[in-house]
Amino acid sequence: MHTVVVGTSGVTASDVLAVARGGVRIELSAEAVAALAAAREIVDALAAKPDPVYGVSTGFGALATRHISPELRAQLQRNIVRSHAAGMGPRVEREVVRALMFLRLKTVCSGHTGVRPEVAQTMADVLNAGITPVVHEYGSLGCSGDLAPLSHCALTLMGEGEAEGPDGRVRPAGELLAEHGIRPVELREKEGLALLNGTDGMLGMLVMALADLDTLYKSADVTAALTLEALLGSDKVLAPELHAIRPHPGQGASAANMLAVLKGSGLTGHHQDDAPRVQDAYSVRCAPQVAGAGRDTMAHARLVADRELASAVDNPVVLPDGRVESNGNFHGAPVAYVLDFLAIAAADLGSIAERRTDRLLDKNRSHGLPPFLADDAGVDSGLMIAQYTQAALVSELKRLAVPASADSIPSSAMQEDHVSMGWSAARKLRTAVDNLTRVIAIELYAATRAIELREGLTPAPATQAVIDAVRAAGVAGPGPDRFLAPDLAAADAFVRGGELVAAVEKVTGPLQ
Repeated sequence: MHTVVVGTSGVTASDVLAVARGGVRIELSAEAVAALAAAREIVDALAAKPDPVYGVSTGFGALATRHISPELRAQLQRNIVRSHAAGMGPRVEREVVRALMFLRLKTVCSGHTGVRPEVAQTMADVLNAGITPVVHEYGSLGCSGDLAPLSHCALTLMGEGEAEGPDGRVRPAGELLAEHGIRPVELREKEGLALLNGTDGMLGMLVMALADLDTLYKSADVTAALTLEALLGSDKVLAPELHAIRPHPGQGASAANMLAVLKGSGLTGHHQDDAPRVQDAYSVRCAPQVAGAGRDTMAHARLVADRELASAVDNPVVLPDGRVESNGNFHGAPVAYVLDFLAIAAADLGSIAERRTDRLLDKNRSHGLPPFLADDAGVDSGLMIAQYTQAALVSELKRLAVPASADSIPSSAMQEDHVSMGWSAARKLRTAVDNLTRVIAIELYAATRAIELREGLTPAPATQAVIDAVRAAGVAGPGPDRFLAPDLAAADAFVRGGELVAAVEKVTGPLQ
């Protein structure tokens, strides 16, 4: 994809990823430009009338009762951007800011905001130039839009504040605009408000989290299969007919993935110990049920994201019949709920992966593996502390699973008396996704070592492909104790970059 064309009917998740992460260029469709111009005519006509119209000729929020005279309206729009650009804390990631700006542009181009075409074009020009406004961690309550984050973006359009250039240096926004031949916008009626009033930040982070989790859930199916194999477990529980009688789609997909990985294994079902197993432990036997529930949660979250991607979120909105009406569509509850739900699912997926890892390291439950997978237990500690790290990550995942959307702090003199906290839900989900990646990487590290310690038994072809690929990526196999952090970092990069899934799919074909 080289160009994303923004029209009036929304954008797709792949468009968001292409702009936020791929840096592709943006163009406005002729349809969008026409819709922008038509809506602007309506706003201009209302601005010329003596009757007050919210967002056009009034103040905002709790100050909406004041009618603003025409000579002060440009100042009003500048002031709302300046005053609302009140974020604090660390800078958020470049990809988040690009998604935030692109999704605001998506709503602007719907023709429901009353913004002039030249403002929309400036938004596209800033993104195309690789200019990224400085946006801070704190400032959004997820209601009336992601106000502070979007305000910092709008400030850049005005040539004020700070932004990061394509070279990665943070400089005054006015200098960066001038270097790229971009003229700062001079906001008119309704435009300042329209640039701030959307759920774009939380939606952008939802779209990116879903893309990352898609890879992670496939990765977790692979590592669960490898652990089952390393523990000489039974793959009979993965039979399609068993999952057909409890027809949750995600569960069936996870079981099918695990079965595909294990096809041709010489380890499954051996049970090489003195106490034959009737059943494997829950963390092994119920892996498809847990991962599947998370997959179905993702399917619901995608439905919400797709609806939001097709939405025009602003207040007030310009309707086709010429009315400009106030509404509550900026409330972030639909997005906030699924962001929190995904964090719960991520915590549980990390938790079950950690339990499997711990089982691999415990000589009383690993069915013949050495303690902690050590080379010379007692002299060597093996992967003892790798599991400590994994446990710490899982504990953090559980804290991150506490829902942000269950909280609300009233603002704007009780005018905005119930808020979604969706931005906070999105920020903690990003941390959860990062931590889940590390948890899965540690299970991968332990499971591959354990399989290689099963001398005389041949792993599945897909498993061997994973072992070969991860060793080629710099993750060492069994042996005496060594500096472990570089190995774990290499395993993390292997999972994070999608190489684990790619290694398996070369043997199995596409995973579900």
